[in-house]
Order: sequence, then structure tokens, then C-alpha cells
Amino acid sequence: MSNLSQEDLIWNKVLLARHPKRPTAKVLINHLFDNFIELHGDRLFGDDKSIIGGLGLLDKMPVTVIAQEKGETTEDKIVRNFGMCHPEGYRKSLRLMKQAEKFNRPVVLIIDTPGAYPGIGAEERGQASAIATNLTEMIDLKVPLISIILGEGGSGGALAIGVSDIVLMFENAMYSILSPEGFASILYKDSSLAKKAASVMKITSKDLFDYKIIDFIVPEAKNGLHTNPSYSFDILKKQLIQKIKELKEEEVSILLNNRYNKYRIMGANNGI
Repeated sequence: MSNLSQEDLIWNKVLLARHPKRPTAKVLINHLFDNFIELHGDRLFGDDKSIIGGLGLLDKMPVTVIAQEKGETTEDKIVRNFGMCHPEGYRKSLRLMKQAEKFNRPVVLIIDTPGAYPGIGAEERGQASAIATNLTEMIDLKVPLISIILGEGGSGGALAIGVSDIVLMFENAMYSILSPEGFASILYKDSSLAKKAASVMKITSKDLFDYKIIDFIVPEAKNGLHTNPSYSFDILKKQLIQKIKELKEEEVSILLNNRYNKYRIMGANNGI
């Protein structure tokens, strides 16, 4: 039995979610989907490398895939902006979701970001508006939406591709209103108290499952996803196939009504 305190146990999960060897979205895409073809650009400003989007086959079913990519090497992390999206990344995501709706393809969304990029350029190009537009559009998108929380799910930057019919979350991932450091800065006026903040934020997969914010916990190997990713990815793939088939059988009106009620009830149950 572990001698670690509850605070330490939760902080260990934060460290595993951020582990430098934790598989990124590119690795997960290669495991889950066949014949993946990446599409680029938002048709307004540019191509945000922190978002990978395109088409692939899941058990021979065509799907649209949208993923936040942190990068693997130092150079790649810089190019990908460490998974922190600009407005054009969210607009690219929405463009691909609308394309999926046109061709009646389910959408799989992979979340892994500390948060939306807060730089001056991003704000000048409408960061808040891009996130808000995605939230508005996703609630009414007429195809199945499934989100996967792979590592970090930070704030509106994660939620902008997280409004879904089903939310799957890896065991040691985290999903929160902001980072523990940011929470500690606001609540305790000291970012060094991030460990303490994490222990009260309810950011773990178990907490979020209990609150019915997520729908399934993908188990990980004892020492984290990076030690045996195939074990977890295979479980996830079976769940994805099953959930998409179930969602595709629903009438569009029922699908949209269930999605709307999911977030209305979630908000009411959690005091929102």
C-alpha cells in the first residue's frame, strides 16, 4: 500500500500527464487509424501546426480526426507551439468538422494542450471568438463527436474541441479549468503551490468520471502510458469502434438532443 499522501498521488498523475515521453497525438493517430491523410489551413490566415486534422479509417469506417499535437523533439515542440493553439487552429478544426458534417463522417477529437495560446497575436486574431464559435457550432453538429483526453486538457483551449457526445479519458490524464500553477496563482497568490491546488481541483479521470463529465476511463500501465502505450491504445480503439457504431445508429434529432442535455445536466449538477 502506498505511503504517499493524497496530494502526492494526485500530483504524480499531473506529472504523468506531462511526462516528456508520454505519447503524443501523432503516435495515437498512427495506432488507431489507417490511411490517415492530413489536411491543412483555416482558409483565413494560415495553418496552425499545433492542430493535426484530416481523414482516416477506423475499422474501415471513414472518420475525421482532429488532434492537438505537442510535438516530440525540441524542434518539433517549438513548431507545434507545445500544443497551444492559435485561433487559426480552432478555425481549421471547425472547417474540418463542417466538412465531416457535409459528408456524414463521425469526428474523433484528441485533446492534449496546456491551454490556448495567450500571445498578443493570437488575441489580435480573435482567440476568444474562435473558441466561443467552436463551442456554439459543436453543440449542433449533425454527426457523432467523440473526444479523447490524451494528456493535458487545459481550460477553453481543450474545451474548444471537447464538446462531444462521448468523452474518453486516459487514466493519468488531467482535465481542468486551468493549470494547477494558474489556479494556485489566483487562489493562493503563489504558483509554487501548484501541488496543493491540484489536490482540490478535481482534475483526475476518477474525479471527472464521478462527476459524469467524462464517460470512460482508459486504463494505463502501472507506471504511465509511456511504458506500454499499445495496451491502452488497443482498449481505446475497441471503445471508439463500439461508441461510434452506437452513435451512428441514432437519429440526428436524438443525437443533438442528447448532446444538449448532456451539457445542460452536467452544468446543473455541478452548480453552473
